[in-house]
Amino acid sequence: MAQYELLLPKMGESVAEATIIKWNKQPGDMIQLDDTVLEIATDKVDSEVPSPVAGKLVKQLFKIDDVVQVGMVIAIIETDSVGSSKSSADSLEPRGDSAQLVADSVQLAVESSHVPGVELLAQPVIENQNFKSSDRFYSPLVKSIATQENISTAELDQIKGTGAEGRLTKDDLLNYIQSKNGGTSTKVTQIVMDSPSPIEETARPTTNNEQRTTSVSGSDEIIEMDRMRKLIAEHMVMSKHTSPHVTSFVEADVTNMVKWRDKVKGSFEKRENEKITFTPIFIEAVSKAIKDFPMINVTVNGTQIIKKKDINIGMAAALPSGNLIVPVIKNADQLNLVGLTKAVNDLASRSRNSKLKPDETQNGTFTLTNVGSFGNVMGTPIINQPQVAILAVGAIKKKPAVLETEFGDVIAIRHMMFLSLSYDHRVVDGALGGSFVRRVADYLEAWDVNREI
Repeated sequence: MAQYELLLPKMGESVAEATIIKWNKQPGDMIQLDDTVLEIATDKVDSEVPSPVAGKLVKQLFKIDDVVQVGMVIAIIETDSVGSSKSSADSLEPRGDSAQLVADSVQLAVESSHVPGVELLAQPVIENQNFKSSDRFYSPLVKSIATQENISTAELDQIKGTGAEGRLTKDDLLNYIQSKNGGTSTKVTQIVMDSPSPIEETARPTTNNEQRTTSVSGSDEIIEMDRMRKLIAEHMVMSKHTSPHVTSFVEADVTNMVKWRDKVKGSFEKRENEKITFTPIFIEAVSKAIKDFPMINVTVNGTQIIKKKDINIGMAAALPSGNLIVPVIKNADQLNLVGLTKAVNDLASRSRNSKLKPDETQNGTFTLTNVGSFGNVMGTPIINQPQVAILAVGAIKKKPAVLETEFGDVIAIRHMMFLSLSYDHRVVDGALGGSFVRRVADYLEAWDVNREI
């Protein structure tokens, strides 16, 4: 008999850790090849971890709600193969020894870090704080530093994080400690001095028993936010706190675009086995406008403006649960309309079925949200940080409009829609924001009704 170490798989270039939200197999259970052993969650995407071998689950090395680094051993599976475990006997010990786990994590960070003085943290420490009293996720390294510096959990909860979805990083904590001790910092760490509100905390997943509670009076119902809703809430609050939002509006006559789609949608679906919606058309227009105004495709880091080379368009998608997720079409400007249509349909379908990969929600440079799909004519969307702009497209409505002809002005029934662009006024002024959204409208209005696809 051999013992196989199941590792937390690599889930994308930008994903370093995940939270265990459910064990599908328990110690003693038999596992077939590709059976789902457990379910994990990153910032927004839930994933399943299948078993690459058949055998019996011997040990679970982490508990539900534990945050695990990519590449760590999470379970031991006993197989029928003859041989020994891939690692030493020490690796078979449960990872519940938090002191050793913290020491290993700190040592790994020290080897790749050049922060002065951080080497002092590479000693085993005894974790004497109840970090589980907080709903916020903290990595083993952050917990180690906090324990070493006698920083309470309540104090940690007050530090604004700059990591994914506002997560507290090692640099955030070191900068806070340096500022607290009277030193200077190369980064600005935002400290929330008041008690954090529930929507400003990154929360652990809730169990079914915690999901819903009825008030004593019986007239009101208290519903606990699920994990994704808490992350969305925190991200929205952080965005409004970070960026001064300004929104510009334009109205576009998209009659030619509507007529063209009505003309080609039947043949397109028959040929490509895909339905063509307005979304890929909007994304194509946005990609063209970004090339015309590249300073809309930037992010902000302190006083630095980072101009992005790639045009990666995120498209906000509503989930059946009512939550929101933003899958990203990478290098959207390099795809033709057929390619954009296939990408949009694929991401939308897998979003609804929770089949997105973690990297497919990362590295967006601009976001499009379609409020028209809910019958809304316009909206004022919140910027998806660290981007600096987001475009909302409203419902297309038939309206009387004035047309200029060679015989004079006439009133005609036209297909009209509103576009609204919210942008970060730190780096995008009204001239740039207004010109950009106007250019998107121009591309839509100039649609060629005879275009081949």
